Amino acid sequence: MKRNLVQQLVFIAAFLCLTTASQAQYLWNSDSAFKAGRANSGRLWGYAFGDYYVKAHTDSLNRGNANQYTGIPANRSAFQFRRIYLGYDYNITDKFSAELLLAAEDNFPAGNPPGNGTSGDELLNNKETFYIKLANIRWKNIWNGTDLVVGEQATPAFPMLTEKIWNYRSIERTIADIRRTPSYDLGIGLQGTFDPRTKNFGYDLLAANGSSAKPEADNFKWFYGDVYAMFFDKKLIIDLYGDYERLGWVAEPDGANFGHVSRQMTKAYIAYNTPALTIGAEAFINHLQNGIAATKRAGGTEYLSPNAEGISLYIHGNIVPGKLRFFARWDGYNPNNKVDNNIYAAYKGGVTTIGNYTDGTPIGAINDVTYKQMFITAGLDFTPARNVHFMPNIWYNHYKTQLEGLDGKINGDYDMAYRMTFYFVFGK
Repeated sequence: MKRNLVQQLVFIAAFLCLTTASQAQYLWNSDSAFKAGRANSGRLWGYAFGDYYVKAHTDSLNRGNANQYTGIPANRSAFQFRRIYLGYDYNITDKFSAELLLAAEDNFPAGNPPGNGTSGDELLNNKETFYIKLANIRWKNIWNGTDLVVGEQATPAFPMLTEKIWNYRSIERTIADIRRTPSYDLGIGLQGTFDPRTKNFGYDLLAANGSSAKPEADNFKWFYGDVYAMFFDKKLIIDLYGDYERLGWVAEPDGANFGHVSRQMTKAYIAYNTPALTIGAEAFINHLQNGIAATKRAGGTEYLSPNAEGISLYIHGNIVPGKLRFFARWDGYNPNNKVDNNIYAAYKGGVTTIGNYTDGTPIGAINDVTYKQMFITAGLDFTPARNVHFMPNIWYNHYKTQLEGLDGKINGDYDMAYRMTFYFVFGK
């Protein structure tokens, strides 16, 4: 009797194991099967990066808005994760594939930036949590060389090309990303090449909500477009990007509407990219129609349409191939090219939220629209094993007002941190 019972239990256990394995075998198909587009093949993957940092100096006015060290006091040190990804990619058929990505990132401490309470991807008890960053279906080769993507997806702004060539998102965002051009959005896109055989020339188009993972809150859509070209065996890359979104209407004091509020970015990128050495330059002009309310010295308010301008220059390369690399980068940013101290006494972004501009902030506070920024980072990248990185680096951001008659730290100050960054990838 006992022997029969044992035999039955063994049989049931074996049956359940085999059934579970057969139902879930697609989870463990080889990466080569997934890359080949084989139906019912998938892969689980992820990566994470973070730091041990020491805040060496703090800007006295807590400027910088959304940078990762705004509001953190000098001499603060901590271990932190800045991003954790967990993704699953699945080939439904040879023509359709699905993508799901969970992310925990932007995990600023509570109250950073000041006044925001908890921020980033935190629960009310300040614990980190995942949110859905990507969830889409891809119809491959809807026509030769072009895929149709529907759902929450990477935008053409930088994730699919320029961020990959910069190669050090674990150190800092690209300059367009720092200024909060969306890296992902919910909509419908076309991703394709003009020459499917060589894939040297391509394009990405997307029409989306403009609200990333959050629900749509208005009737305006964000339109993205990108074209790129690669030359000399894909070593020289040239990329042109543009986007546009209507944001709202400007109301005169008497209630009359006289104009729309919008943002429209034009961005250019060029890079020389090889495994041994990469040199890149990225620059943008972000036109902010009716984006600033300026107080005139003669009285009254005038709505200005400034250009926010940014440029980023970087280099990274081998010291010991496969083991040790270096990287260095310099950014310059001006949020407002309309500062005129003879005509205007004060400025504020307040018509609507536009990138670095937020409502009702006085000059000198964290979100004022008059100070220029200069960002510098440099460091080493030690790789003891494939997909494992340890990177000692410095992080520096300087703030300089464009207003006259201001002395001391309100005229110019900086944030600076020393970091040991760690970064690891699994599943791909």
